Amino acid sequence: MKHLRAIIRPEKLECVRAALGKIGCYRGVTISDVMGHGKQMGVVQVWRGEKYHMDLLPKVMMDMIIKDEEVPLIKKAIIESVRTGEKGDGKIFIYDVAEAIRISTGEEGEDAL
Repeated sequence: MKHLRAIIRPEKLECVRAALGKIGCYRGVTISDVMGHGKQMGVVQVWRGEKYHMDLLPKVMMDMIIKDEEVPLIKKAIIESVRTGEKGDGKIFIYDVAEAIRISTGEEGEDAL
């Protein structure tokens, strides 16, 4: 099992959810609104002729626990649905999951997903 964390632009969330639904790998997800920046260290905005620097940008963080064999499909679906080619498109991180337990039934491992 893997823990997939994707940090994406907020306006791309529904595109990702639709793409995951199409490939049949959308069982559960935790979505959080977060703030942050990558290498670009924010952006410079102009408002009423004044420039100001926004160093923390709004993003959406998606967390999913998935089966090992689903990783390539889900990665591809996320990348294809959010990529604009511009800085700030986001990142995907994948971690190993040692154990999963469904509290309501006591199921363990992939059965708990």
